[in-house]
Amino acid sequence: MSESEGAVVSELSQLAGAHGFGAPNARDAVRALRPSQIREVANAGFGVADVLPFWFGESDRVTPEFIRDAASRALADGATFYTHNLGIAPLRESLSRYVSALHGPTTPAHIAVTSAGVNALMLAAQLVVGAGDRVVAVTPLWPNLVEIPKILGASVDTVALDYGARGWTLDLDRLLATLTPGTRMLMINSPNNPTGWTMTREQQRTVLEHCRRHGIWIVADEVYERLYYGNGAPGQAAPSFLDLAARDERVIAVNSFSKAWLMTGWRLGWLVAPTQLMDDLGKLVEYNTSCAPSFVQQAGVVAVDEGERFTQALVADLRASRDHLVAALQAVEGVDVRAPDGAMYLFFSLPGARSSLALCKSLVREAGLGLAPGSAFGPEGEGFVRWCYACDPVRLDAGVERLQRFLAARGVA
Repeated sequence: MSESEGAVVSELSQLAGAHGFGAPNARDAVRALRPSQIREVANAGFGVADVLPFWFGESDRVTPEFIRDAASRALADGATFYTHNLGIAPLRESLSRYVSALHGPTTPAHIAVTSAGVNALMLAAQLVVGAGDRVVAVTPLWPNLVEIPKILGASVDTVALDYGARGWTLDLDRLLATLTPGTRMLMINSPNNPTGWTMTREQQRTVLEHCRRHGIWIVADEVYERLYYGNGAPGQAAPSFLDLAARDERVIAVNSFSKAWLMTGWRLGWLVAPTQLMDDLGKLVEYNTSCAPSFVQQAGVVAVDEGERFTQALVADLRASRDHLVAALQAVEGVDVRAPDGAMYLFFSLPGARSSLALCKSLVREAGLGLAPGSAFGPEGEGFVRWCYACDPVRLDAGVERLQRFLAARGVA
């Protein structure tokens, strides 16, 4: 850099300082977002040979062949162009039939296709939340749900689940007391990531009536609704706010293709929302992603229309894996674990988990075992770790063996 160029840079820096510009940083609300501790643990595993990764929320199985074939056919047929902001008509129609079968009459006009479930959560928040609004969330919780309103300038208050002999439970009175007049939105994830806790229909009815009285929006993250083991009936779904709410009241249900059809990498989801929101939602989709990829949407049609047998078999496999891992962990000294009603995780305590991030990093480095720290899901999750059991039981057994060796080396087991 020449002397003259250096002088210009120095002058610009002084000018920026004089006008309060400061360093070229992101705005404060973004800088304050918490980073992913799950990614931090995964990064600690780079370079460690033979790590068993149970930290991410996905199966170790690939997307079913009939869905992959549908995407290949769509690509071969040239499905590479923009679509309607709210999704292609065949997919919205398929989803309306699917949702109607599970939760009662739902028209395509109430369906919007999104570029993944997390995109649907962001769009739902953008629709109803702004700077200065108050949001309530039930925790421990996948951090995206807590952090998304903060990006928009809202404040988030949390109501923590309790852990005891019956596993994870909700103090309903405490939640209702927190949902005060003036609250803009309740974000609730059931079945829950990370705990597997599932809200009962009676609890949903009480919360819905309370939110109606106070004009509070409910954004229900129901991406795990099909991964539910409550009463054992094939094809069942977890209790949903859609079972109780009219389609044109203040309830937005978020869903995803990631879990029930093993399509995590496809980034395809949907919203069920009041028709009054759809024009504005279309504008938000345009300014976020424009639309989900056409060939992915066409694969989604096949997943919904032809995937029920697969989904039911998947849930049966997950139930067996859950029961297998619970039994194995209950035999490990110092572990406290209960079988949850839904999702695909065990969220349990073990010695050392009071500093769960440090513990999980040690497990990776010393035992080649990858678990997610409870603190990744908020301070309410500290003292616990999350284990995704969506994999072959042989791998689960190998993981339990590594955990036992790790605890024994520390004089625990």
